[in-house]
Amino acid sequence: MRIQEPNRTGMINAYSKTGQTPVGKERKVSMGKDEVNISAEALEMLKQVEDPDSPARQEKIQRLKKQVEEGTYRVPSDKIADKILSFWRKL
Repeated sequence: MRIQEPNRTGMINAYSKTGQTPVGKERKVSMGKDEVNISAEALEMLKQVEDPDSPARQEKIQRLKKQVEEGTYRVPSDKIADKILSFWRKL
């Protein structure tokens, strides 16, 4: 049984040399350009969102904060049920 065959070591050396770059020559890697694409659906959703700094929105936020602090804020149970059902139907 021969353990050291000359062909095997030659193959190992061939593979180990392929990853090395020759001395004095540097590889230049061209970098791709990053790009962002926003879908038409996302743009439509963005248009539907209210401006967070609008006076009407600020007034609504203050009214809801006051209701929560006073303990008078109530969410109708039918709205909660509708949201839960719509979530599970999507799955």
